[in-house]
Amino acid sequence: MNAPTLSATVTPPALPPRGFFRRRIFTTDHRVLAVLYLLLGLAAVIIGTLLSLVIRIHRVWPAVAFPLYGAMRPEDYLAVVTMHGTLMIFFVLTVVPQSAFPNLVLVEQIGADRMAFPRLNAAAFWITLASLFVLLAAFFVPQGAPISGWTSYPPLSAIAAAGPGQGAGMDCWIVAIALFCIAAILSSANFLATIFARRGQGMTFGRLPLTVWSWLTSSALTVIAFIPLFAAALMLFADRHCGASFFIPVGEVISGIPRATAGTGGSPMLWLHLFWFFGHPEVYISILPGMGIASALLANFTRRPVPGYRFMVAATLAIGFLGLGVWGHHMFVSGLNPYAGTAFGLTTIAIAVPSSAEVLTWLAMLFRGRMKLTTPMLFTLGFLSFFISGGLTGPILAQPALDAYLHNTFFVVAHFHLVMAMAGVFSLFAGIYYWYPLLTRRLMNETLGKAHFWISLIAAYGTFFPMHFAGLAGEPRHYAQLAGPVESFPSLIPVERGITFSALLLAAAQLIFLFNVFRSARHGVRAGENPWRATTHEWSPAMHPITRGEPYRYGPHSGGDEDFLPQWELAAPRAPFVPYPPGLKPE
Repeated sequence: MNAPTLSATVTPPALPPRGFFRRRIFTTDHRVLAVLYLLLGLAAVIIGTLLSLVIRIHRVWPAVAFPLYGAMRPEDYLAVVTMHGTLMIFFVLTVVPQSAFPNLVLVEQIGADRMAFPRLNAAAFWITLASLFVLLAAFFVPQGAPISGWTSYPPLSAIAAAGPGQGAGMDCWIVAIALFCIAAILSSANFLATIFARRGQGMTFGRLPLTVWSWLTSSALTVIAFIPLFAAALMLFADRHCGASFFIPVGEVISGIPRATAGTGGSPMLWLHLFWFFGHPEVYISILPGMGIASALLANFTRRPVPGYRFMVAATLAIGFLGLGVWGHHMFVSGLNPYAGTAFGLTTIAIAVPSSAEVLTWLAMLFRGRMKLTTPMLFTLGFLSFFISGGLTGPILAQPALDAYLHNTFFVVAHFHLVMAMAGVFSLFAGIYYWYPLLTRRLMNETLGKAHFWISLIAAYGTFFPMHFAGLAGEPRHYAQLAGPVESFPSLIPVERGITFSALLLAAAQLIFLFNVFRSARHGVRAGENPWRATTHEWSPAMHPITRGEPYRYGPHSGGDEDFLPQWELAAPRAPFVPYPPGLKPE
C-alpha cells in the first residue's frame, strides 16, 4: 500500500511564535504539548500516590490523625479511594501513554511534518487540564469528594441524598469525566487522521513501527469506548438534576424516604453496561501503548528484529477488536443472565490468545539475544514480568463461579494493579528513560535509573502480590478497616502491615526518579543524534526523512554498516558472489 499523496507535499514551516506563552503554553507544537501532558500526568500521579498512601496508612492504623485534617471517617476513606482511582486511571494511565507519548514521537515515527489537526490537538490538552481542575475541585465543595468509587455505580451516584459527597462533589466528578471524554475523543481522532493521512514518503502501513500500530488501535478504541461513557455521564447528570430516571429504579428508598421516579423508572444495570463497555477497553487503551513500546525496546536492546512483524500487528488489532466484547465479565455478580456470563467468560479467555502470542514473541526475542541491560531495557523486562504475573489471574476471574467469590475482594485489586497499573507504569518509565534525549539532548543517569528500577520492582511485588492471599481469605476491598466477626481478619493484619510498608517504599523510590529527571536535564551525559542506535525515524538526523525500509532491522544481517539499519537508510549493496578468487579457478 502506498503512502497517501497528501503528505508528499511538505507544508513550508511557519515562523515560530514569539513570546513565552505563545511558544510554551498556547502552542500547537506537538513536542511542547507532549511536555505539558507529561507535567499534567506528573501532577496527577503525585496526588494519586499521596492518596494511596493515605489509604494504606488508614488500613493499618485506622485511628491515626492526619495533619491538617484529623482522624478519617469511613466516608472519607471512600472519597479518597474514589479520587485515587479516578486520577490514576484517567489522568495517568490514559493521558501519558495515549496522549503524551504520541505527541512526543508519533509525527516523527511516521515521517510526517506535523499533526493532521494541530489546533484540535492543542484544544484536547486544555480540555483535559480543565477536566483535572474540575475533578480536584470536588475536594473543596460542601460535603467533599464523592464516595461512590471510580465506577460511580447508581443509585448511590444518582441521588444526592445517598451520602456525604454525593452532592456537589459527585457533580464535579460527572462534569470532569464528560470533559475528559471530549478531550480523549478529539485527541484520538487527530492521531487517527495523522496516521492515515500524513505519513511521510515511503512510509507504508507495512513499515509502521509497532508503537504506531498500538496507538492506532488504542485511538480507535478510545473513540468507540468513550462515546458511551460520555452518554452515560449525561444521563447520570439528567437523573440528578432533570428529573430523569435512566438509572433509578421504581420504589427506591434512600434513608427511609421513598424516591420519586419519572415514568416506569430505570435500571442501574444500564449504567453497568455503558460504563464497562468503556471500562474494559480502557484497560487496553492503557496497556497497548506499553506493549508497542516493549516490542520496540526489546528489539533495540537485544539487537534482534521483531520475529513475525505482521503477526504482531495482527495480534495488536485482535486485542483491540476482542477488547470490545468482554465488558460483561465485570458484571458476573450483578444479576447478569448466566448464559451471557458464560459467553463473556469465553470471550475473556479468547482475548488471552493474542496477548499470549505477543508474550511468546517477546520471550523469543530474549532467547539468545545480545541483551544490553540499560535502564529502559530493565523497565521493559519489568513490564513483561508484571504483564505475565498479573495476566495469569485474568482467566481465574473470567470464570463466573470463581469470580462470584473473588469479585469484591482484594484478589481483584491485586490483579488489576499488577496487569494494568504496574505493567502500565513500568512501560511509561521505559518510554521516558528511552525518549528522554529527544527533549533534553542528554541521557538520564544509569546508576540512579537502575536503583529506581530495582527498588520499584521489589516494592511493587511486595505491595500487590500479597493482596492475592488477602483476597483468597475473603478480605473485602471497599471496607475502611478490618473489623467484624470474621475469623480470618486478625491473621490478615500482618499482611496489611507488610503491604503498607512496601507501598511507602514504592512511593519513596519515585523520588529517585524525580531527582534523576531534573538533575539529568542539566548535568546528564550528552546524547548523540542516535544514542540507542535505533532504527525508527524519531532518531533521524534529518527532518521528514524518506522511509526506505522496515522498522527494527537489527543484527548482523540487517544490511547496515553496523548491527542495525535505520529506516531512513538504504541497505549497503552486496558484493557479487565469486566462487573462486581470480587466478585460482581450477581447470
